[in-house]
Amino acid sequence: MLSRGDLTDAEWAVLEPLLPRGNNRCGRWRDDRQVINGIIHRLSTACQWRKLPERSGPWQTIHERHALWPVDRTRERLLQHVQAVADASGDIDWNINVDSTSIRAHQHAAGAPTAPPSAPLGASKGASQRSVHMRAHMRLRLFLAEAEPAGEALGRSRGGLTTKIHLSADGRCRPLSLVVTPGRRADCTQFEPVMDKIRVPRLGVGRPRRLPGSVGADKAYSNSLIRSYLRRRGIRHVIPEKNDSKAARWHRASDGGRPPGFDKTRYKARNTVERAINKIKQFRAVATRYDKRGYVFLGTVTVAALLIWLRS
Repeated sequence: MLSRGDLTDAEWAVLEPLLPRGNNRCGRWRDDRQVINGIIHRLSTACQWRKLPERSGPWQTIHERHALWPVDRTRERLLQHVQAVADASGDIDWNINVDSTSIRAHQHAAGAPTAPPSAPLGASKGASQRSVHMRAHMRLRLFLAEAEPAGEALGRSRGGLTTKIHLSADGRCRPLSLVVTPGRRADCTQFEPVMDKIRVPRLGVGRPRRLPGSVGADKAYSNSLIRSYLRRRGIRHVIPEKNDSKAARWHRASDGGRPPGFDKTRYKARNTVERAINKIKQFRAVATRYDKRGYVFLGTVTVAALLIWLRS
């Protein structure tokens, strides 16, 4: 029986061909659709993994697969495929906007061990199943060593533990790229990583599209490094100039150079990224962070973005 928020047949038909296949030598492979529906239920309700409904199957399986899918980039591949389908049909507005949002972390999100556990993830029965879990665990250890060099994307500020989501959104309020950092990290420092993660493949022959038509951002991104980066890539940008930058340029007279161009009409469309943030925060497991691991929380946000694209 389908529950509210579960994948429809049309949505499942899009995702099914791209999911990795299980190894049946270790026993019956839990149905991926059932597992994804369990992840969606937890994403919408922010319940504990142990309190998932029985119709979702064993909570250990759902949590383990949710944690292991980043190893082979399954979630990124799903999101990029949905974006590629939209781009092939001309459904993406490439006048994008960039911004960030702070996420309050629950106290249960703190306290992650400094190193991955020494035992394999999940319960194992039999030599063959132990070997499969051990290989998956070793891949996870290597992934953690590369993906989490600077901690778990948790930062302590005046409001407590926070995580910041940096994202770019197309003109139809859908996330194109996502980066998570500690909450105290400045927005301007993550502009280039957010732009570099934009990668929409072609369904046919050709390189993935990485360059937008234009970029809009607020004054937090107004500095010379970002403007130089956009000029080098030939991207038209609409970023208002800070008051202190205007004053410094005015005091230097002719040596201060010309003011950067600014299109007021184009800047009004910057609200699309704010609306994309609002859509992401409709998922309770994103609005408040409960995941201890930073890469797991990034996966949670990616699943939310995937659902926004599927249902837009």
